[in-house]
Amino acid sequence: MNTTSDKSRALGLVQTALLGAIIFILAFTPSLGYIPLGVINATIIHVPVIIGSLVLGPKRGAILGFLFGLSSMILATTSPALTSFIFSPFLSSGITPLGPVWSTIICFIPRILVGVVPYYVYEALKKVFKGKKGSDATSLLISGVAGSLTNTLLVMGLIYVLFGHAYADAIGISYGALFGAFLSVIAINGVLEAIVAAILSSAIVKALRYVNRR
Repeated sequence: MNTTSDKSRALGLVQTALLGAIIFILAFTPSLGYIPLGVINATIIHVPVIIGSLVLGPKRGAILGFLFGLSSMILATTSPALTSFIFSPFLSSGITPLGPVWSTIICFIPRILVGVVPYYVYEALKKVFKGKKGSDATSLLISGVAGSLTNTLLVMGLIYVLFGHAYADAIGISYGALFGAFLSVIAINGVLEAIVAAILSSAIVKALRYVNRR
C-alpha cells in the first residue's frame, strides 16, 4: 500500500469538496458570488474553479466547473430575473425550440472549461519560461486571467450567437446595439474579473501548494 499516494488522494478529495462548498456558498449568498450590475452579474465564483484546476488538475477542475454551472442554473431557475432564461433550460423552453439545449450549453460548457484551461495554460507557460526567476508567479497570474476570460468570452459569445435577439428584447435594446453592449461588458467587467481572479487564484494556489508539500 502506498501511504503517501493514499494521503495525497485523500487530500485532493477534501480540497475538491471544500472548493465545491465554497462555490455554492458564493453562489447562494446574496451579492457575494454574483454581484448584480443591472442586467448582468459580475462574478467571482470562477476563482475556486481556477484554483482547483491549478492545484488539483483538469479533471477535478472540470468537476468544479460543472458545480459552478449547476449553481448558476439553480439560481437562475429559483430566483429568475429578466435574462435568467439564458442559464435555465426550464425558463428557455418558450424562447426558441432549442432553448433548453442552448441554455444548458451556456450554463455548463464555459464553466467546465474554466476548470481545464488554466491548467494547460500554466503547463505551457512552464515550458516557455523554463524555470526562469519569477516565472512561476507570472505563469499563475496569466493562467488566472485565462481562466476568467474563458468564462467571460464564451458565455457572452454564446449568448450573442444562441440567444441574441431574445436577450436584446429582454434588456430593451436593439439587436444591432447588442454587440457593442457586450464589448463594453467584456472590456469593463471582464477585465476587472480577470484581474481579481489572477490575484486571488495566484495567492491561494501558492498557499495550498505549501500545505500540500507538508
